[in-house]
Amino acid sequence: MNSVDPTTGEIIATYTETTAEEVARHLETAGRLQKEWARTPLGVRREHMLRLADILENRREELADLMAREMGKPVTQGRAEADKCAWVCRYYADEAEAILADEHIEAGRTKSYVAYRPLGVILAVMPWNFPLWQVMRFAAPALMAGNGGVLKHASNVTGCALAIDEMIVDAGFPDGLFRTLVISSSRVAGVIESHEIVAATLTGSDLAGRAVAAKAGTELKKTVLELGGSDGYLILEDADLDLAVRACTTGRLLNGGQSCIAAKRFIVHEAVVEEFTGRLVEAMESYQMGNPLDEDTEIGPMARVDLRDELHDQVRRSVDAGATLVTGGVVPDGPGAFYPPTVLTNVTRSMPVYHEETFGPVASVITVANEEDAIAVANDSVFGLGGAVFTRDLARGERIARDEIEAGSCFVNAFVASDPRLPFGGIKTSGYGRELSHVGMREFLNAKTVVVN
Repeated sequence: MNSVDPTTGEIIATYTETTAEEVARHLETAGRLQKEWARTPLGVRREHMLRLADILENRREELADLMAREMGKPVTQGRAEADKCAWVCRYYADEAEAILADEHIEAGRTKSYVAYRPLGVILAVMPWNFPLWQVMRFAAPALMAGNGGVLKHASNVTGCALAIDEMIVDAGFPDGLFRTLVISSSRVAGVIESHEIVAATLTGSDLAGRAVAAKAGTELKKTVLELGGSDGYLILEDADLDLAVRACTTGRLLNGGQSCIAAKRFIVHEAVVEEFTGRLVEAMESYQMGNPLDEDTEIGPMARVDLRDELHDQVRRSVDAGATLVTGGVVPDGPGAFYPPTVLTNVTRSMPVYHEETFGPVASVITVANEEDAIAVANDSVFGLGGAVFTRDLARGERIARDEIEAGSCFVNAFVASDPRLPFGGIKTSGYGRELSHVGMREFLNAKTVVVN
């Protein structure tokens, strides 16, 4: 398996695929160690998790450089990703005792309660866009809960996957309790079949999610899926446009727009659409595109050339269907998977950028006449991951966010972001189950009823 620098197109590393015999051995080791780990005192697990947080912070420069070279993330954002991973480690180190505590319930018996117990070894199938964060937001709660894990990471970020393995061992966790399998997607089904695997979690496309869910279903193994998104951001007639433009631009261009919860469809009231669009274009054009290793770069290349070309095809087909290309939309000359910040207006539901997920720096502006239409457009999607509402009337914004938007998360006057303290996940074809917070930790626990008479 090759790791290709998306800035230059050069191969930067080649990795040998894990053999079937090695996979079997890793799974057996993880299963054996997990049984011992489940009996390890919570205080000991906490010490290792806090050490892992320190290691992530100490290696942040190295990790940021690795992410820049493997998938094009600007180093400034890579450092922030490493720090966020340290945050989730510390969160679960500090909160696990309360989350895992027995829940006593009065049921007319001498004693009755729910005991939250680990399940076993969990398979994690993870994407390339946040190569550290996606893994650590699963690994931190899983390991603190007493579970083990095996990771099938995206092949273009194998270096990041192996770095995670190394850091977990360096933090003092048993060597083999968590292990990366360098395998192709076609071999995931075989791993799910293993009796050592009790459940699976996947972050990725709805196509990949369907495949994993189907296979896990035949094996009667639980899954948690965080899939695609086409988040609608409602900019109402009373929105603070300065705030809205800042949040929408950041929400669209963070990580080069390569995020399931990136702002993608801007649903704008007709009274402010002209002013909002003008400011949005100016803000998008101000972003510095370049080598992700440069400190001034705000948007690097996309992760792969084929992904860049797919995005450009979505833009081209939408323009052919009547969308107006206001800025961007031209593939730059030269090497690398670069694509400029792009804004399309006059977007209607007949266009790819209305219905399909645009996984890159493309903003689609959809004009609506009123609040009712804005809500209808936001919900006119197969996806249901996130959304946002911009209005000066906080009660109005909260009502729309809470009761009207069909999504796993909806923010008022801010772009959607994950936080270790809050549940994260989607509905509809954006998946099911939750990660993060106490809700996410309990997804892979046995809520065991214990009654003493």
